[in-house]
Amino acid sequence: MLLRTISSLTKSARCRLAGIGTSRLASYSTSASSEAIGFIGLGQMGFHMAKHLQAKSAAPFVVFDMNSDAVARFKAESDSSVTAASSPADLASRASVIVTALPESAHVKDVYTGSQGILEGIHKDTLCIDSSTIDTSVSIDVSQQVLAAGARAVDAPISGGIMGAQAGTLTFMVGSQTDSDYERAKLHLGKMGKNVIRCGDLGAGQAAKICNNLLLAISMIGTAEAMNLGMRLGLDPKVLASIINTSSGRCWSSDTANPVPNVIATAPSTNGYRGGFKTRLMHKDLGLVSNAAKDTRTPLLLGALAENIYRLMSHDPTMADQDFSSVFEWLTNVPK
Repeated sequence: MLLRTISSLTKSARCRLAGIGTSRLASYSTSASSEAIGFIGLGQMGFHMAKHLQAKSAAPFVVFDMNSDAVARFKAESDSSVTAASSPADLASRASVIVTALPESAHVKDVYTGSQGILEGIHKDTLCIDSSTIDTSVSIDVSQQVLAAGARAVDAPISGGIMGAQAGTLTFMVGSQTDSDYERAKLHLGKMGKNVIRCGDLGAGQAAKICNNLLLAISMIGTAEAMNLGMRLGLDPKVLASIINTSSGRCWSSDTANPVPNVIATAPSTNGYRGGFKTRLMHKDLGLVSNAAKDTRTPLLLGALAENIYRLMSHDPTMADQDFSSVFEWLTNVPK
């Protein structure tokens, strides 16, 4: 079952995980370093999330990213309590709470279970919060391995985009084995966002996130089509947007991230489709949706069409790294 719990971990998997060793289950000392917060993944989202968490936490803060420039920039913009780890394992050995914000399933598996990964340095009862958007099955598997190592795990993918990360207004969708894990995670997630919602057991956060992004992709394409049609009918885009945003067609894609340049000053479209949620990442998320739909035998009609549109856009080297609202630009290239 897609949202299986830790109880489903097989005997053979438990035997494989038994080799973790007692050194990795060391209890915390009372030193300040054992109370540190670790953050892995200083990308477009993670950088701003980590900034809020560090600024609002009275604890030493340890960061790691493969991009040394991102680490140097974060340290330069933060106070002296921030230090850099040499690896995920090093960070895990120095932190009692670890937040990860990584692009894809492969990155999460490598950071947690690979050589010099988190599991090689983790302490007993360390809380691992993964805010990546990845395959639900991968999320559950990694969480189970964390639990088998004597630590705690929650999945907490995010919604709100880069604008939400910058403003500290993200929504976190949390999957946790226990209420206490959720409450413990909420103390930290609340410093990076305004909504922290427990969705259910391990993997439930990921399930909620991909459902949200499925709807987001469809609504952005619909908004772009409506705006494009209205403009070709001679309507002023700002007038059309104002009508939509006070009528039944209103949605986040129309009133916050409108895909038409200069309709909303803060939207990525007005900034040359820079600084938002990249098209290739939306395509990746729709792939996760497709996998989940196959696993659950759920029909995807509009979802399959949206995935195909973003697949085509991702093949364009320019659009691939633009905000996904650039679907409007893609549509305008269709001959009149």
